[in-house]
Amino acid sequence: MSLRPPPSLGLVLPCYNEAEVLPETARQLMVLLDALQAEGRIASARVYFVDDGSRDATWSLIEELARADPRFSGLKLSRNRGHQNALMAGLATARQDAVISLDADLQDDPNVIGAMVDAYRGGAEIVLGVRDDRTSDSVFKRSTARGYYRFLHGLGVDIVADHADYRLMSARALKALAGYTEVNLFLRALVPQLGFSVATVPYRRAERFAGESKYPLGKMLGFAFEGVTSFSTRPLRLITIIGIAVSSVSFFLALWALVTAVFMRSTVPGWASTVVPIYFICGVQLLCVGIIGEYVGKIYLETKRRPRFIVDRNLDDGADA
Repeated sequence: MSLRPPPSLGLVLPCYNEAEVLPETARQLMVLLDALQAEGRIASARVYFVDDGSRDATWSLIEELARADPRFSGLKLSRNRGHQNALMAGLATARQDAVISLDADLQDDPNVIGAMVDAYRGGAEIVLGVRDDRTSDSVFKRSTARGYYRFLHGLGVDIVADHADYRLMSARALKALAGYTEVNLFLRALVPQLGFSVATVPYRRAERFAGESKYPLGKMLGFAFEGVTSFSTRPLRLITIIGIAVSSVSFFLALWALVTAVFMRSTVPGWASTVVPIYFICGVQLLCVGIIGEYVGKIYLETKRRPRFIVDRNLDDGADA
């Protein structure tokens, strides 16, 4: 099969308070892109930094980079909208043949960009960066991540284990992605739904070059729950199963109490036998109401049809360099 011609390549990097690492990120990317262009593997390149409402000097640095090199461009969102929305803003702006999304903190190994481009030229419309080594993670993070992916698969969510948001998408795939207009974004499960040919490239995720993680435990848990409720209705079905199970247990307890009272002429008095079932049933009810509330909340947000992001400033119109 013949290879596609060298593509114009766009890189999209969401940034939130990344002033410490941005100069080094820009330097490494330019070295890599120069090499790929010299080898004839890409025709041209443009880097899009998306400032997601940073409070430090991130935007000033992006402007400096754009003035120094026309291959750099930037978007400044009007306020912090979260990683997924910032990423979507960059993907919606890029107009290259192939666009790669990656983090600005250099944890996503830039050296596999060449392999992604090669896979695209070989016919893949989507190329996923998949971690083949999680030794840099803590034991807790590694075990919870693997458990989470297994949990999602169990709920019927089509997701690739150990893949985050390091991926290449062709212009055709991006056009299809633009048709998904939901407000609650979880791109790592949304992209596989496009159905185009997919290739994977293994890589090892590094430690942050500088700065602090933008995903503490609380945000990670919220993002994880977003993935569950955005792509699976099985928790709602689980509520029905729990309701049937609790009703069955309550029925048999009532039957046991009747048999004890009528035939054995004795009952077991006690506070625990009365209060514990009540607390149990109330806890199940609150859990079910909470799960239903999450889905109702998503319906509420979707029906508003509010924009996912608002661009405050755009340093480039997205034309190819």
